[in-house]
Amino acid sequence: MATALITGAAARLGRAIAEALHRDHQVVIHYRHSRQAAESLVAELNRARPNSAVAVHSNLASAADCEQLALRALDGFGELTVLVNNASAFFPTPIGTATEQHWDQLMGSNLKAPFFLSQALAPALRANGGCIVNLADIHADKPMPAHTLYCAAKAGLVMLTKSLARELAPEVRVNAVAPGAILWPEQESEGYNKEQILARIPMHRSGDPSDIAEAVRFLVTAAPYISGQVIAVDGGRSLNI
Repeated sequence: MATALITGAAARLGRAIAEALHRDHQVVIHYRHSRQAAESLVAELNRARPNSAVAVHSNLASAADCEQLALRALDGFGELTVLVNNASAFFPTPIGTATEQHWDQLMGSNLKAPFFLSQALAPALRANGGCIVNLADIHADKPMPAHTLYCAAKAGLVMLTKSLARELAPEVRVNAVAPGAILWPEQESEGYNKEQILARIPMHRSGDPSDIAEAVRFLVTAAPYISGQVIAVDGGRSLNI
């Protein structure tokens, strides 16, 4: 059975993606701080199908962290077919308040970690004819006020997706999913007002984590001739930003 590593998979979108891929994959659940949630998810998945899920911890703060995570993920089931780069930091950085630490957090989780984890796992993915799916953002193309660093990091992730798709072809496909309004931040911030955003979505509603999970699953399981693409799952929001 094929094996998928999903970063940031203990909760929110990552959990939904892990549950969707678990239908026909063994899954490696990565977490940073949410150990209890990760172990609870693994226990739930293993009750559904024994010995089909494991949890691995990594801060994903350095290239060495990514390399160690790659090794632990491969140890979980002896091989790897799918990498989903989902782990992401998100918070506003208005000009005049951004710090180097903010830069490192946002670029690190949204761009640096996906690159070095993809690089570390490229040999295994090539050997298995695997794929990578990155979680981008519709604001990689159209910026969100007060979120310059986050938007720049996601824009970099989109180019990383396209560049890796060329470099790792033909053995490995690389695509991205760009969510719109799916899950709301715990605290409202400048440029991210829920009512204003919903009013500008053509479908007049937010999406569900399953919308993202099914798009990822489609790219993993049913899109053998799609590579280098970014699929917006946003209810048409990117048409009206």
